[in-house]
Amino acid sequence: MKKLSFFVGLGLALGMSLAYASIKIPMYLVDGKYIGTLWADNTIYGLVLTPRLHGLTPGVHGFQIYEYPCCQGHARGAGGHWDPRKTEEHHGPYQGNGHLGDLPVLLVNAKGRATLPILAPRLTLSQIAGHAVIIDEGGDNYADTPLEQGGGGAKLACGEVPYH
Repeated sequence: MKKLSFFVGLGLALGMSLAYASIKIPMYLVDGKYIGTLWADNTIYGLVLTPRLHGLTPGVHGFQIYEYPCCQGHARGAGGHWDPRKTEEHHGPYQGNGHLGDLPVLLVNAKGRATLPILAPRLTLSQIAGHAVIIDEGGDNYADTPLEQGGGGAKLACGEVPYH
């Protein structure tokens, strides 16, 4: 009976630790300056990304998952928006027929801080592991018109998502 209790307790502990696992993603401006962290957590509603960022331009910024975990060379090595289904469409984070890498926009307050959590309902921790998270200089309209890739402009910041 003691062995059974031990294994049940161990299973519960492991299950709880897996359910509450987080990934810490260090974030850097494309020039290499550290700007804080992004925490990624699974929930029953999808992936919650909680920024703890500073030193950003106030306003709305495009925010995406990119193909490769490479922030070198102004994040050029990250490839394009993560689109494993090859949809080649930008429909935003809430429609099922576009890039999986399209995230809700990142809001930065007047002091240059981003702290508002973001829900990405179509994603999980295991899906984003081994990719990059990129913040654009401008906003995102989730379309290729009137400007390509939502009009976000140049890459502002990048973080390489570790495997968990």
